[in-house]
Amino acid sequence: MLFGRCGSAVFMSGGSRILGLRPGEAREPFVYNCAAETREADAGVSDEIVSFAFSPSGTYLAVTADNKQLILFRTRPWECLSVRNAVRRSTSLAITEAEDQILLADKSGDVYSFSIHDPQSPGQLQLGHLSMLLAVAVSPEDRFVITADRDEKIRVSLLEQPHIIEAFCLGHQEFVSELCIPSNHSHLLLSGSGDGTVRLWEYQSGRELDCFNMCDIQASGCQKARCAVVQIVHCRQGDYFGVLCDSFSSVHILELDAVSRKLSYQQMIRVRHRAWGIAFDDTSGLWILDGEMVVLYQLQEGHWQNILGHPEQQKIQESIRAKWDEFQESATENSYSSLYKMTVDNMAQYQSKKALRICQRHSERTLEMGQLSEHSKRTRV
Repeated sequence: MLFGRCGSAVFMSGGSRILGLRPGEAREPFVYNCAAETREADAGVSDEIVSFAFSPSGTYLAVTADNKQLILFRTRPWECLSVRNAVRRSTSLAITEAEDQILLADKSGDVYSFSIHDPQSPGQLQLGHLSMLLAVAVSPEDRFVITADRDEKIRVSLLEQPHIIEAFCLGHQEFVSELCIPSNHSHLLLSGSGDGTVRLWEYQSGRELDCFNMCDIQASGCQKARCAVVQIVHCRQGDYFGVLCDSFSSVHILELDAVSRKLSYQQMIRVRHRAWGIAFDDTSGLWILDGEMVVLYQLQEGHWQNILGHPEQQKIQESIRAKWDEFQESATENSYSSLYKMTVDNMAQYQSKKALRICQRHSERTLEMGQLSEHSKRTRV
């Protein structure tokens, strides 16, 4: 299940169903079922929504399903503009600041560009990796396209000339699953990985500035468990970041010190059921989809506190509850366990077998020496 917000536009998906609304408007919630657009050739393929992206102004929303569909919506009023098909199953989406292109990263390692102004045109290949792509982002002013793959690499390329690589950001020990460029620090990049770390980069030079391990803020013993960072959202009104991990039943707030360029831990927000998604609004409010509940937190006196009875919260809650049963039935939880690479450490087994062979040879040689000694004694007698 996915949840997001940009401006006044709110989005939620469960399985193949999409719910869109603007709490400040009196319109009925927009409901869309991607399964209705499935082609006969893809009848046996999953049509679950796997990724989404808002345009910077919140005017457009792009979603992609597991059946290779790319669906473009306008959010004011909510309506479907186009349904196109990608070459491969996609993993991540991004929309340029000019709001004229959708960048789609797929499992084969390629990035395709789809036009927004011409919603029926096919995608154009922009660049490719030798590994599965998991995240894509566009820098402010649409200068760079940043891609992250399963082989721990973050690549920075020119958007207009993607064959020109500006830099690589190297340092993660597992797949890179999330990218986030803070709007008020356009030269910085935050990345999340399956190694449980959030790293801060000066991406144009590829220099790592700081590394924060999410396992360090959990109870002792969790360091042995795998932890993947699955979502990083930025508060536009400050230097706060919300971080969501697949193995933690909580949301964590990190703060960026722009002077020292360091990340510090600020607060942990516990949820009651399951944090499906998080998003900041334009007033620095942090929205969390906790099970079927939508909760709102705001910064008050240096601490994020739960806000009860907010009008927008009530309207969003009513809309979600009305559709929750059909959304929950078709929703599945994303699993990141398959992205970890299998490592085989056969040195211990090799050393054990080697010691056993040496012991056997030593025993055989001792037995042979004893037999030769006995034979020599009999010969002398």
